[in-house]
Amino acid sequence: MTPYSDPSRPSGADVAALTDTPDEALRRSLGVGRRRFLSTCTAAAAGAVAAPVFGAGPALAHGRDHGHDHGHDHGHGRGQVLVPPHKRGIILYTVRDATARDPLASDLPSGFREVFKQLARHGYRQVEFAGYRQHANAPGGDNLETVEGARLLRRWLDDYGLRAQGNHGFIPSSWPLTAADKDTFKKHLEIANILGMDHMGTGGDPTGSSYQADWDVAADKWNALGEIARREGIKLYTHNHDSAYGFLLDRGPLDDQGRPTRSSGIRKLEYFLKVTDPKLVWLEMDIFWAHVAQYKFHTYTAPDGSTRENVFDPAALVTRYNKRYPLFHAKDGVVDTANGMGWDMVPFGTGDIDYTTFFSRVGLSNYRNPMVEDDNSPSATDPAQSLREAKISYDNMAALRRRRR
Repeated sequence: MTPYSDPSRPSGADVAALTDTPDEALRRSLGVGRRRFLSTCTAAAAGAVAAPVFGAGPALAHGRDHGHDHGHDHGHGRGQVLVPPHKRGIILYTVRDATARDPLASDLPSGFREVFKQLARHGYRQVEFAGYRQHANAPGGDNLETVEGARLLRRWLDDYGLRAQGNHGFIPSSWPLTAADKDTFKKHLEIANILGMDHMGTGGDPTGSSYQADWDVAADKWNALGEIARREGIKLYTHNHDSAYGFLLDRGPLDDQGRPTRSSGIRKLEYFLKVTDPKLVWLEMDIFWAHVAQYKFHTYTAPDGSTRENVFDPAALVTRYNKRYPLFHAKDGVVDTANGMGWDMVPFGTGDIDYTTFFSRVGLSNYRNPMVEDDNSPSATDPAQSLREAKISYDNMAALRRRRR
């Protein structure tokens, strides 16, 4: 397989594509696919273990930004806003207990519609789905993974000024694709277009293997799926965990099954980036898990048997591949060298990951879409916790400012 070249800085056409044209805005308001919209317009015209690098003190919650700040401090001396108001998002997995809650048994927000309303009140302007199921007693019923369900979700998103920006949903496990999997994949693309998404993806790595041959197969699969998605106007993305940043086993000596046991020092996900088409395959970095990888995968065994060090720098990977990272999971952590991962999850802005430095380094703030995530926000004893912590996370994200030099 021939690697693709690393993407360079954005072209003029790429920069122009970062903001919607009037036609694109109209298409979104209609909730139709790009191909269908364009064909309709055409027809009408004829007759749119290393110490963490980014450790720092916790960011404190400030007063909520109500969406009026478009990137500057307006003379208050606080520096440039790092995450513009319209880019502040949350993956609904963080509040999955609320969407799954029975509205007949609780006065708390329950189901998608009421959760959207509450998140909008907190200040969020984007959401990322983690599937389309909710409690059966919520408006629309339990399963909104249909065209009709997507139209209902889109109406609620529009009602509360929210934009869907992705989903952790169906990626076929079969390869080559079966006819049934291809049909299901296309149905999810149709749902994504109705919801107005630019991106659709999955919460899993392309493969759990450490071997180059398996990553080659994964690359072939993702290139093929990415081409199907591209034809529907959607960017296909994979969300990655710490293991994807481990070192590829691609050098001898071989084990008893003929598999390599040593490494050239290339990380698995870096190899995947090189052998997938940058016009077809995109990534969502979970910044917490990238820092876990930084802690865990800092040495490898070279072909000559020596141990070599290579400390992972998450922001450097993003800047190297630049536009291939349109999405982030903004998940925070406190340093904990006793748990085997190096970090414990906490609400955004209450941990030790230096997000001011990270977002400053990766740039392109009007292109990237950081989604707050905290796997541990739902609580069995405090049913209000996840939505309360969602507000804390929003306030801390809104408070981020570029440091003045």
